[in-house]
Amino acid sequence: MSLRAIFMAKHKRSAARALEWLVERGVEVRAVVCPADPGDALDAQRVDLVAERYGLALSDDRSLYERIACGDPELQDVDLVLSFLFWRRIERPLIELPRLYCLNFHPAPLPELRGLGGYNVAILEGYREYGVSCHHVAETIDTGDIVRVVRFPIDPDTETALSLDLRSQEALLELFRSVIDEVVAGHELPRIPQGAGRYVDRAEFEQLRVVRPGDDIERKIRAFWYPPYPGAVIELEGRRFTLVDEARLRELAAIYRRAGWVP
Repeated sequence: MSLRAIFMAKHKRSAARALEWLVERGVEVRAVVCPADPGDALDAQRVDLVAERYGLALSDDRSLYERIACGDPELQDVDLVLSFLFWRRIERPLIELPRLYCLNFHPAPLPELRGLGGYNVAILEGYREYGVSCHHVAETIDTGDIVRVVRFPIDPDTETALSLDLRSQEALLELFRSVIDEVVAGHELPRIPQGAGRYVDRAEFEQLRVVRPGDDIERKIRAFWYPPYPGAVIELEGRRFTLVDEARLRELAAIYRRAGWVP
């Protein structure tokens, strides 16, 4: 019998590929939860376009909770709730809905880096190893029992937030495939308690971005380099300005040249 799942994700190339793989693997996807068209995403990043291509029902999470409360028969026999880079807290009705597992695929190692800013903190604090995680969802964000953490070496003296994200997304997609293969094969997933960990919220993340006296400025620029988002910032006259060093300018210049943006 085919497994039945709800897939929840943000628009990212790895998430779109994960949904495509899930369908091709034979999992029956009852609902896909993702943002509306952001307007600036490439087609390859668009989870909603994958859903439309396969004729899958699109929803938002609020509607999903309402359907659960109303006893929607389409959601009564769901085996899996799968969060792949989903950006909102998953609440109890969805956690308790599936027959088997409610799983989150998190782009940082757990329990060291919960919440936001995994790439940034790893570079700022000189981690020599990074990782991606799959865990059972609990009501408190990123604290559920671990299924698996995949770790890989990094060089914090050369990585940027963008380069580390690119590497992590490939690892996260492979982790997703391997975990789902285990479930499809009927194997029971482990539950390893996390214990104490570190959580970075939005307020701390925004403070980390500010360049202050004594900071390693080059490292901080790399730690938050992720165009088009604001990077490491300085505060002047009540405004924030992103810092760019010569290495980042050379990167941008190479991209401009390849795009033909030369006088």
